[in-house]
Amino acid sequence: MPRLFTGLEIPPEIGEALARCRGGLPGARWIEPEDYHITLRFLGDVDGTVADDLCEGLAEARPRGPIPVTLEGLSSFGGDKPRALFAAVAAVPDLVDLQAEQERITRRAGAEPERRKFTPHVTLARLRREASPEAVAMYLSQAPLFEPLRFTASRVALFSARESTGGGPYVTEAVFPFA
Repeated sequence: MPRLFTGLEIPPEIGEALARCRGGLPGARWIEPEDYHITLRFLGDVDGTVADDLCEGLAEARPRGPIPVTLEGLSSFGGDKPRALFAAVAAVPDLVDLQAEQERITRRAGAEPERRKFTPHVTLARLRREASPEAVAMYLSQAPLFEPLRFTASRVALFSARESTGGGPYVTEAVFPFA
């Protein structure tokens, strides 16, 4: 069964800029820049019928124009038990609408409803136990000023991932351009 998710690809020049944030945090398992993406909807392991129905739904998605994307700063998930370091993405209405459409398409394909609130981001590192809350706070406070990074998304990608603890490598299985 493939492990699938939909998302937005990160242009190489944005990936290179994000990669400059790598290093200096004990317990961080850094994501390779070519695996950076913005997840719209994670499905997990699905059978072939769901995967086929998902592709059909994505191909029939309503036409839309390109979406401006802004990465606006560094943060972490997990609070007292940090689990990921990420670049936050501005949740502009067009991006939120796209994600809501992805949710509808995946449910029609047979996926369970997503229970987490959509928080657009680019994961930069998965954090092990050695990445204490204090170390993460120190890293974030000492990081250079994060200048906003901007690009325009013009398609949704369907990615697959090998079964692992996360972080890639990811394979682009199909792309679905906007109008």
